Amino acid sequence: MNTPPPQIRDLGLVPYQEVWQRMQAFTASRDTGTADEIWFVQHPPVFTQGVSGRAEHVLEAGDIPVITTDRGGQVTYHGPGQWVVYVLLDIRRLGLNVRDLVHRLEDGVIALLAGHHVAACARPDAPGVYVNGAKIASLGLRVTRGRSYHGLALNVDMDLEPFSRINPCGYAGQKVTRMRELVPDTNMEKVRKELEKQLLDHLGYKQP
Repeated sequence: MNTPPPQIRDLGLVPYQEVWQRMQAFTASRDTGTADEIWFVQHPPVFTQGVSGRAEHVLEAGDIPVITTDRGGQVTYHGPGQWVVYVLLDIRRLGLNVRDLVHRLEDGVIALLAGHHVAACARPDAPGVYVNGAKIASLGLRVTRGRSYHGLALNVDMDLEPFSRINPCGYAGQKVTRMRELVPDTNMEKVRKELEKQLLDHLGYKQP
């Protein structure tokens, strides 16, 4: 495949609702010639619930808002120190189906961690990336008319306490970890650049 690389955007720290609405608008307005985009963003603290999410998986939200969104999956947490990567892709043009996209996103994170000598894996029964059974990255997607939005969230250097207020991704007792625990010299900007490269590679984009 010789598809040009997508437009990469670093949006900074932006409220979840604002970025979600921008993703919806971008996806609704694109046509067959619209270039793909990948957005890197951090969110102020928020719990997001997928379309099939069950209320009982939110144990005690406290002062953190809960937003029901249109992605797949159950409840998760976003907060500063976590890279959320939104993949606005024409997967039909890329020759991928939803399962392919999930696997390639997971493989990109696994390769990133391998570069830091951290062994990670995916699970067929629960999308995401795990290190010694603890979840380090979650995935949730929506695909409409062959175009994807939402994406993945990688825990880099964030406060993990809010995960104790939910059953992460619908699994009671699911342990959660972050890169800071595994790679002491973790740097958000360095991780962003590494993750960008790995995702472009695993999604099959031609890079300069």
